[in-house]
Amino acid sequence: QVQLVESGGGLVQAGGSLRLSCAASGRTFSRYGLGWFRQAPGKEREFVAAISWSGDSTYYADSVKGRFTISRDNAKNTVYLQMNSLKPEDTAVYYCAGSSKYNRPTSLRMTDYWGQGTQVTVSS
Repeated sequence: QVQLVESGGGLVQAGGSLRLSCAASGRTFSRYGLGWFRQAPGKEREFVAAISWSGDSTYYADSVKGRFTISRDNAKNTVYLQMNSLKPEDTAVYYCAGSSKYNRPTSLRMTDYWGQGTQVTVSS
């Protein structure tokens, strides 16, 4: 079992940057594919980025490609989301998710574990 706790959200102006962190508990962290998802008010939760258990494979939603970078440090049981060139439409609650079955979880049905979320607000 894995427990996930996100941090690093906040308020930032358009064009700014934030780095989200997701700390995981559990001895098998390195065996999990990990992803970031987000949910804006009134919208469905959507995929943002995913990373394989080894960290050598990543995948991004088109809306964030070239601006966001996902990475992980298995020694620290932590996955990161570096967000640059933020836009008001990036405003959402960001969730970290883990999958014991899929190497790169890119949809909700692929995930087993979720964090509580962290709010990101981008002002124009």
